[in-house]
Formats: sequence, C-alpha cells, structure tokens
Amino acid sequence: MRYEISHGEDTFHVEVHDAGGDAFDVSIDRGPTVRVDACKTARTVYSVLIGSKQYEGSVDAREDGRLDVHIGTSAFDFTAVDERRKALMNVATPLATGTQELRAQMPGKVVKVLVEVGSRVEVDEGLVVIEAMKMENELRSPIRGVVTRVVIEEGGPVETGALLVVIEPLEGD
Repeated sequence: MRYEISHGEDTFHVEVHDAGGDAFDVSIDRGPTVRVDACKTARTVYSVLIGSKQYEGSVDAREDGRLDVHIGTSAFDFTAVDERRKALMNVATPLATGTQELRAQMPGKVVKVLVEVGSRVEVDEGLVVIEAMKMENELRSPIRGVVTRVVIEEGGPVETGALLVVIEPLEGD
C-alpha cells in the first residue's frame, strides 16, 4: 500500500507491504526496502523493531485527520493519506459546461447510493459508497448542484472508469 506522508513542509511517498505476522517491508521515496516489525502493545502504543533498533511510541489520531506521533521524548505531527483513498477522493471530471461526472477509480461493489435523480447536493456531500479492496469509500460531490443521472444500483459491480453519477451545477454557481 502507498501513503503520502506530510510533516511540516516535507512530503514523502511511503510504500508498505505486508511481510507476514507483524512484519512489513517499508520503503520511502522508492529508497531501499527496510523490514519493520511492529506490534501494538496498548490502544495507541506500538513497539517497533527496525533492524536491531527497538522503538516504543504512540500514535493518536486527531479529529482534523492529523496524527500525533510520540517516540521517546520526541513528538511529531503528521498527515498520512492512503493513495488509494486519495485517488477515490479525486473522482470528478470537469466538463466544459460545468457538469461533473463521478467515475469509479478502481473496480468494486456499490454498497449504497445516497442520492437520486433530482437530489440537490452541496460540496462534499456523500453520493455513493463503494467497497473496493475490502474498504468502504464514500464518494462526495465536488460541486453544489443537482443530480441529473444515477447510473449504478446498490449491490452492483463497477469497473475502473465506470460512470456513477452526473451532477449539474445550480444556476448562478
């Protein structure tokens, strides 16, 4: 799995692959792969072994989506975005008329359709929930508008690039 990790002005691309058990193979910005053993010892406390060095730290998720990471006496503030989720969040394709087409960014199954033709939607309002790779992702409206087409049905499959919902901007927007 790939993540985009931000700390202050710096952004890193981190790849994490399950190596079995509590082990993971990790590389940062396509650098060398390092084996990391991580074990959760309490609700937010982890014991991490990287090579022959052991670290203990905690990770607390804040309401704004940022992570507070404490390792020993050091504290760090991170933002971590799963690149699959980031791709799913960027699913609208603007057309010349301002119409927005919501398309699937990966194959999956439609879990819930939250709107119908004629629904008025606000920016960031949920439209469709799709399950992809065992994760449910709510796709949201990129504009304030009216739903003019709903192409999918609950329980149905979707393929990458499939049209899901069409939204026309409200007059004056």
